[in-house]
Parts: sequence; C-alpha cells; structure tokens
Amino acid sequence: MFRITIASNDLPKFIANRLSLFTNFIAPVLVCLTLAMLLLSKIFKSKPSRKVFLLDFACYKPPASQMWSKELTMERARHHFTNLSEETLLYKLGDEVVSYSLSGMGCSAGLAAIGLAKQLLQVHRNSYALVVSTENITGNRYLGKDRSMILINCLFRVGGAAVLLSNKPSDRHAAKYQLIHAVHTNTAASDLSYNCISSVEDAEGLVGVAISKSLMPVAIKTIEANLTTLGHLVLPVSEKILYIANYIARHFNLEKIKPYVPDFMKAIDHIVTHVGGQPVLDEVERNLKLSKIDMEASRMTLYRFGNTSSSSVWYGLAYTEAKGRIKKGDRVWQIAFGSGFKCNSLIMKAMRDVDLEEKNPWSDEIDGFPVDLMSSDGAFPFDFKPSKKI
Repeated sequence: MFRITIASNDLPKFIANRLSLFTNFIAPVLVCLTLAMLLLSKIFKSKPSRKVFLLDFACYKPPASQMWSKELTMERARHHFTNLSEETLLYKLGDEVVSYSLSGMGCSAGLAAIGLAKQLLQVHRNSYALVVSTENITGNRYLGKDRSMILINCLFRVGGAAVLLSNKPSDRHAAKYQLIHAVHTNTAASDLSYNCISSVEDAEGLVGVAISKSLMPVAIKTIEANLTTLGHLVLPVSEKILYIANYIARHFNLEKIKPYVPDFMKAIDHIVTHVGGQPVLDEVERNLKLSKIDMEASRMTLYRFGNTSSSSVWYGLAYTEAKGRIKKGDRVWQIAFGSGFKCNSLIMKAMRDVDLEEKNPWSDEIDGFPVDLMSSDGAFPFDFKPSKKI
C-alpha cells in the first residue's frame, strides 16, 4: 500500500500544478481529438443524398376588400361566426398523389412539412412535392370573455404560402434554392413544454388557446437544442473550437466566463425567423446577438402581415427577395417554433440572384419599408410582454 501525504501549506501549490497540467496537456489533447472526430466524420460520411430543389414559392396577399380596422376587428370578435358547410372542405387530387396533413402542429408546421417533403424526395425519384402552409383565424377565433385567452384574436392574421419542391436534376437551373439541411426538434415529452400552449375550454365551454408563463423559458430551451444540432452541421471549425474551449473551461471551473454563443452569421447570409410576436423577436435577436438588419425581414413581416403562423417565414423570405438581397450562393436560414413545443430550422442555398418579382406580396409597397417601429402605431394597439416572474 502506498500513501501520499500533502502538507496543508502545499495544497494550493498541488492544485495549481494539476490545473497547469490540464491547461498545458489535457485540454489541447481534447481539442485535437475533437478535430480528429470532425475530420473522420467528413471522410467517412454516408452516401450523398439526392439533391432537392425549391423551384419557387408564393404567398397569399389578402385584397384590400378584406382589410378590417382595429375597431371593426374588436366588434366582429364579439359575434359568433356561422359554421362552415361541408362543401367548403371538399377538394380532389389525382389518385397518384400522396397527401399528408400536418395540421395541429402549430407555427412550426410549415418547415416541418418541408423537412418531411425533403425526406420523401429522397426515396421517390423524379418527383415533385407541393407544401401548403396556411393560417385561418376564422375557425380558431376565441368567442369567450376570458381575457387570458384572447391573444389569438389580437395577433394572428389570415395568410398562406405554397412551396414547390423537386428532386429532378433537370430542374436545377430553374430552381431558386437548394435545400441543404432540415433540423427538427420536439420537446413535447416534457409536460411543461406540452402544456405551455394548449387548446382548452373556458368556464362557459368555449374553446380557446391558453398560454402559460412557462412559454418563454420553454421556447428558449427548445431553440437552444435545435441550434446545438444545427451548429454541428453548419458552423465553421473556428466557431466549433471556440465553443468547445469555452465549454471545457466552464465545465472544469478554470475560469468564470459566460457560455459562448457561436456566431451563426459566419455560416449564414440571411436569417428569417417566425414572427411569434415582438417579445419573441427581441429574445431571438438578443440571444443570437443578431443585428437590426438581420432581424429586419421578420420585424417588417410582423408589422405588415401579422403572425400568419406556419407561413410567416415565407413572407419574411419574400421581403428579403423584394429588397434584392438574395445573391447566388447565399445561404438562407429559416427558423420557426410553436406549440408542442417544437422548433424547426431550414438551411437553403440560393441557386441564382433573385430579383423583385411581380407576384411577390411586397412588390407594390417594398419601397416604403423598413418603417420606424419606434414612432409607428404598430399593427395592433397592444404590446404583449413576457411575465417578469418567469
């Protein structure tokens, strides 16, 4: 048996020597092993997947005849809507068309559907996929008196988008974008996540949407999980090294430093986020350390079209296109999040320069944007802030 005895006055020196050993030897070894794993993953990567192209997309722009004033909106909210007839729900597609419905998946359903279509196009050769994302507040308006459930009447607006995808090599030259990555994160296994946004009945039996105070922390946790997976796929090696070094330093308490937030804009040229509301956009901007120009498309979409749920990211991309900012080779990041709680990210590469098009929903008014939101009345006279008790 061996026994090592250290005098009390030698203990600080002993700890310092061990920390020096870690800093000078163990930490560099861990970094080298990480780099080796990244290199091996590139060498032994799986068989290349079939390329999927986004040929084009279109957003619905409601005509002026459907425009309501704020006063009329509140007045109509007090009255019941008549039930829709069965005829309004009938449609017919060819027998060879396979249809999938992702309704009920919240505001992230649009990008979730793109991810599903991308997977389907990996196994069905020479095929097209049409993804339709829509938000219809008519059938979801809350007609009760519980003020905590009236948010859906205040923020959501009618909107929709249709996206055409193809895996035909011959469509490459006609495509706007190539789909690179689709990352899906679902934390519904947690009761806190599942119940943060839910459809419930009020005391009078009327159905509405209830939002708990846990929404913001749940959203941040889910988005962080999604970014962790996405970062492995898109971040440059330099950002990965900085993140790993920061993690090691914090894990072993070598230094009192804050967690390192990777700069995703070193791998991305444009970002379009779901326009869940002003507080949501503020949190995304602050946590990802984005600039005002990075958030411009999303903020202007919220101001002009409101929250159109799963289709909002396409209105944001249409804004960026209308401004003439999409150039060949640019990487576009769309990120959406919603009830469940779920978060979806889509990375696309522009196949060509995209100019302002007549069918773009912003085409006849893009010169008036961006607007100064600080001096504007906004799209609705209420400002929903997260609870300070969260």
